[in-house]
Amino acid sequence: MIDNWNKYKVYDLTQNTSHLSPPWPTYEPLQVKFFKRLAPNGANGMLITTSNHVGTHLDGPLHFDTAGRDIASLEMDKLMGPGVVVDLSDIAEDWSIYTPQDIMDRVEVKTGDILYINTGYHRYGFDQPEADERRYMLRHPGPSMDFVDWVKDMKIKHIAVDCGSADHPMNTKIRDWEPREAEACDAYMKQRYGKGLNEIYPWPEVYQAMHIKVFPKPWEIIHVENIGGEIDKVLNKRLILGTLPWKFQYGESAFCRCIAIDEIG
Repeated sequence: MIDNWNKYKVYDLTQNTSHLSPPWPTYEPLQVKFFKRLAPNGANGMLITTSNHVGTHLDGPLHFDTAGRDIASLEMDKLMGPGVVVDLSDIAEDWSIYTPQDIMDRVEVKTGDILYINTGYHRYGFDQPEADERRYMLRHPGPSMDFVDWVKDMKIKHIAVDCGSADHPMNTKIRDWEPREAEACDAYMKQRYGKGLNEIYPWPEVYQAMHIKVFPKPWEIIHVENIGGEIDKVLNKRLILGTLPWKFQYGESAFCRCIAIDEIG
């Protein structure tokens, strides 16, 4: 029981969403129009057409698992509970790779936590002063392959990232769609890690691993993409974290609001 709400502050870690929000590459963007205005009956009404992968959104189990659960089936204690917001922005650069050790060096992660990851790339979001859609979608940092087993071992409830994907962008179909970016990433990885892109993320073995290898049961470790908002105010802290999608029956994914509740008193 919270007997004094003034001791707590709620932070909004959600990116703005509008018709200007870029969807994940090749996905349907958000389109919006008024179907009526205040005249003649005193109410405004809008219609939207969109994919579920625009702005801050939760990738549900059904997104990458035909037998997966829909958004409406997810329990609230899977979506909200104790966790940490880890700040990796000090080591983040275009195409860089973060590891479980990088996270554990900065925060204490407990079994069953919710894990929000700040790469710092939210500053390249479409509505930010440093907006850079190509860096945000095509060059953000991503996890090492041992990260996949680590989140399973830790029984992480769900993950959120402040960039275009929880996978490294060059471990997604973007590698094929953007060959010049892939070539530049390959050169970077050889210089930075001593291995090429295909050695670090060999296909098809680890293709889109943060979706394909962790979404199915028994793990069902899903994730939110494109968080942002007030995330810089809650870095490297243990908090109550919440991902709040609409109760979308048969939905493979859904728009959501992400919050962090911090005790300040």
